[in-house]
Amino acid sequence: MKLNHIIKAQQFDRKSLDDIFLVASQMEKIALKGGSNILHGKTMATIFYEPSTRTRLSFEAAMLKLGGELISTENAREFSSTAKGESLEDTIRIVGSYADVIVLRHFESGAAERAAKVSPVPVINAGDGPGQHPTQALLDIYTIKKEIGKLDGISIAMVGDLANSRTVRSLAYLLTKYNNIKVYFVAPDVVRMRGDIKNYLTKHNVFFAEETDLKKVSSQVDVIYQTRIQKERFGENLDDFEKAKDKYIIDKDILKVMKKNAIIMHPLPRVNEISIEVDSDPRAAYFRQAQNGLYIRMALLKMILVG
Repeated sequence: MKLNHIIKAQQFDRKSLDDIFLVASQMEKIALKGGSNILHGKTMATIFYEPSTRTRLSFEAAMLKLGGELISTENAREFSSTAKGESLEDTIRIVGSYADVIVLRHFESGAAERAAKVSPVPVINAGDGPGQHPTQALLDIYTIKKEIGKLDGISIAMVGDLANSRTVRSLAYLLTKYNNIKVYFVAPDVVRMRGDIKNYLTKHNVFFAEETDLKKVSSQVDVIYQTRIQKERFGENLDDFEKAKDKYIIDKDILKVMKKNAIIMHPLPRVNEISIEVDSDPRAAYFRQAQNGLYIRMALLKMILVG
């Protein structure tokens, strides 16, 4: 299977997800052996208008491990011609003449779709504001499959800033590809999951419920997907941020009620929504989750650039 633009989670069906996960498992073996030259002669451009650690570096590491080259700007707002007033579309047209694939993170929802319309090369959405983060959703689903052993029939609690988290939005879209999924939304009132996602789940016959008791839900689910309250999405409305932060924290009390084989996930970075004491518990999967991002992104680059 050859991929082109990766813009939103909805573009994938169950068969394409299986294909990606198969290649990711192959990439894991390649990475552990030190890499390969599959992408020798290919160049990736990473253009990031928002800060990133895991996404940008895992994409760059993925390209290097497959023998490719990269060009990069990690603060495109300040250190690119955007600071001079250049449009996103013009930037993409130019960078697309230098590279074989573009990885774009932007602060506006829909920016990746705009970029794909004018780009001469494939564009990968590495997060567009509070919109989507499809490659994160792919690595999240891959992590659940590796950790739990299945995707059909799982129950998951999405916790924290659900209104602004592009990771949980994208994950919700992918979960509709599987059977008998149960989703529990646990969020402060000011950052509850938006109606578009709830309507999408309803349309695809996926059970969901909104809950307030994290301890109760934690005892019932296979996956707790914690997210950070994103201060940067509140603008000047810091009163709402203060209401939301620190409301739901995963600590030893949550560990005590969780299922033995359940897992805790987090797209990272965390602030204090998961206590450090949780890290040593084998159910804390968030660092393994981040590692899986390397393998998924290796797979995507391979499938885009060589098939």
